[in-house]
Amino acid sequence: MDNKINEIRRKISTLRAEMTLIEASIRDQVNRDLDCSEASYRLMAMRAEVAELIGRWKASGGGDRLPTVRERLSRSFADRPVATVKPDPAKPAPVKSNSGRSKPGHSNARV
Repeated sequence: MDNKINEIRRKISTLRAEMTLIEASIRDQVNRDLDCSEASYRLMAMRAEVAELIGRWKASGGGDRLPTVRERLSRSFADRPVATVKPDPAKPAPVKSNSGRSKPGHSNARV
């Protein structure tokens, strides 16, 4: 029974991750004034599938609170060690000249 519950939870997690990608795609299409109806229909179908899976999960004895995608992602980012950039001893450190100022006649302005 636990295997069945875990399999349903895995499917729910996979669908939720796919849903966030489709939601981002819809936002991108809306921002570019494109038709997002196909992606919206897929998203609604996925939501219906998640609702059906949650019903099966509860019927199988699942009673834990399912984490949201945001909670799951923030937890996975919090568990990761922080990577630090170590300077390569073979490469010398870059030297700034003129205290970071540009040379006269050379500007960053676009014409």
